[in-house]
Amino acid sequence: MYFADHNPPHFHVLGRDGAAQVSIETLEVIAVSGRVDLREALEWAAENKALLHAKWNELSGS
Repeated sequence: MYFADHNPPHFHVLGRDGAAQVSIETLEVIAVSGRVDLREALEWAAENKALLHAKWNELSGS
């Protein structure tokens, strides 16, 4: 996540060969560039949605 990032609430996954943006609410991929393996990140996010929402609100000022 980045400070004062745009909506919808999302997090960034950075890989060796690419990057992706993933919706916090639905865990759907919003954008992707290059090749990035999202399996571990999506598993972690599914278990930590409350933390992701809290951090989004903290960083976005919501």
